[in-house]
Amino acid sequence: MAKSKPRPITVEDLWKIERLGAPSLSPDGAQAVAALTRYSMDDNKGATSLWLLSTLGGAPRALTHCGEKDGAPRWSPHGDLIAFTAKREQQGSKDEEAQLYLIAPDGGEARRAATVATGVEAFRWCPDGRALVFVSWVWPDAKGARAQGRRMAEWRKRKETGYATSEAQYRHWDRNLPMGRVPRLQLLTLARDAGEGRVRDLFEGTAYELPRADPGIEHFDIAPDGRRLAFVFDPHPVKRADHRRAMAEMDLKTGRVRVLLRDEAWDFGAPRYSPDGDRLAFTASHQGVKHTMPDQLAVWDRETGGWEVVSAEWDHEVHAPLHWEDDGQALLFTAEQQGRTHLWRFDLPERRAEIVVTGGWVAGFDKAAGTLVTLADSAGHPARLHVHPPGEPPRRIERFNDELLAGLALGRVEERWVMGAQGDRVQVWLTFPPGFDARKKHPLLHNIHGGPHTGPGDNWHYRWNTQVFAAQGYVVAGVNYHGSSGFGYAFLDSITHRWGALELQDVEAATDALLKEPWADPARLFAAGGSYGGFMVAWMNGHLPAERYRAYVCHAGCFDWQAMFADDAWHWHAKELGAWYWADPERIRAQSPHAFAGAMRTPTLVIHGALDYRVPDAQGLAYYNTLKALEVDARLLWFPDENHWILKPRNSRLWYREFFDWLRRHDATAKPARGKAAAKPARGKPPARPAAPG
Repeated sequence: MAKSKPRPITVEDLWKIERLGAPSLSPDGAQAVAALTRYSMDDNKGATSLWLLSTLGGAPRALTHCGEKDGAPRWSPHGDLIAFTAKREQQGSKDEEAQLYLIAPDGGEARRAATVATGVEAFRWCPDGRALVFVSWVWPDAKGARAQGRRMAEWRKRKETGYATSEAQYRHWDRNLPMGRVPRLQLLTLARDAGEGRVRDLFEGTAYELPRADPGIEHFDIAPDGRRLAFVFDPHPVKRADHRRAMAEMDLKTGRVRVLLRDEAWDFGAPRYSPDGDRLAFTASHQGVKHTMPDQLAVWDRETGGWEVVSAEWDHEVHAPLHWEDDGQALLFTAEQQGRTHLWRFDLPERRAEIVVTGGWVAGFDKAAGTLVTLADSAGHPARLHVHPPGEPPRRIERFNDELLAGLALGRVEERWVMGAQGDRVQVWLTFPPGFDARKKHPLLHNIHGGPHTGPGDNWHYRWNTQVFAAQGYVVAGVNYHGSSGFGYAFLDSITHRWGALELQDVEAATDALLKEPWADPARLFAAGGSYGGFMVAWMNGHLPAERYRAYVCHAGCFDWQAMFADDAWHWHAKELGAWYWADPERIRAQSPHAFAGAMRTPTLVIHGALDYRVPDAQGLAYYNTLKALEVDARLLWFPDENHWILKPRNSRLWYREFFDWLRRHDATAKPARGKAAAKPARGKPPARPAAPG
């Protein structure tokens, strides 16, 4: 039978792709464990299980089968157990909060390590393999596990739905922070038999807690001898997401805490003990200089009690996790560089960084017994796991998506550079339709990234997948405009206090350059963006002629900076924009798309989710209502159950359907639907004078 010809990728294909999580290696480096998520469009949800993958060869093996959300696996120090978080039903008891489970790597039934009423969010193994430290949101005034259990039971029985708080930081991303609770570290001592272990609140009786925005394993570490624990915390009585974090160390036997580092000019994070326990590597950002300063690599020395930034001369931002090499002379971490994320090795004596694994986009890694495993994707493929034997080429250790991808035709991806604002070179990524023919005319679609301080490029994106866009016939352009990360600090900070100005010049410079290509159709030019990219297309609508772009798509876009004060990141507004809105309202208006609404004429699809607390949905609704008041052609797609991102399979399919229908509707060459007259898209006009109320 003849092999079928590969076809363009669809959104349905996108949700058939099996998505791998970060790997954890066994102590001998022979096996990795990773979470694998599979989605069902019919069921409209995903299920995550754990898989074992040999670094020496052999087929992957499913380790768990019973759970729906088995995640965050970590191998024990002795290699006899794998711990993971899950919500399961066991021995007639159903988890209401995520719990910690243990399973042997050779299989069998997973067992609950302990029943924690307030749940388990993240964890690390203690070096002896007989205990773990985990994060849980607890009531600070309730002492002991039983008291916490009673408070949680009372909370679940409450009939009121109101959220009352006096906190400055009370919500994050898409959820309210647990009312009246704080994130603390708990010590779980495992039972010697198959029973449940004993839990102790390490911060009980103190004011210490982890940072409230996504408290996780990068906020603490355990010394190699198991006697001490390092953690970062907000030292201020009133907690805020923009406060500079301090770093402390606890003696696990006595409970005594010693503050190692506290400096109002510096923010500290991601502590990791050296193999001998005498040093701590961590990230340090000099916030006293400016809020945009990058996280740099720093080291604290126990003998001297001093610390220093060791990567100060290296113009890159260091990303956690940090991983010490066995000899204690170097650290591994990821960092962006010009639209890619590589795995780097930083040599401490020489203060020199070198690339160990080249991206694409290295999203996760682990190293044990000299064996290195990475999780990385690119603009041409979803995440894959590789082992990197010393002196040998990398080797894939899974083939989860190969059969599916073999039947799909993906477009060519190309990196280009244009001269942008201030005479700087600006990177542009192009994704071409499959089977691209440069002799034919093609529509051009800008895919404007958010952030603004991110710098995507050679990576696979599920929510805004350029291959799915290109499969519809568009040449997709992604401009890493001024403000993007990965191009040095000066480039990133250049847009501060003047949002929109340089970015627009960069996008337009890319447009001008691409329209000179013989394949580019100037009558079929579109722009879409999400979050800060949504701000950009709203900004473009108020600053560019209506004839420049045929249509815009604004997803979760910032429209009015004064009204944006309802978001969860209000602390940063004055730092980014240059003033509080009440102190200098004209300065804020000058950077706000809503102030230029009178000039908006280009048709726009507005998309927003009601659970978006980073850019509250009132921003999208206000933009849509404004366009309607101006009689500009506009359409609204609003999700009551989605946040800043669209995460449910069927909602995502609807998102892509509306996205493409909107662009086709405004494509000058698009054919009308069969049996229907073609409607000429409205280009917008000023509103008529309103009638007097009567």
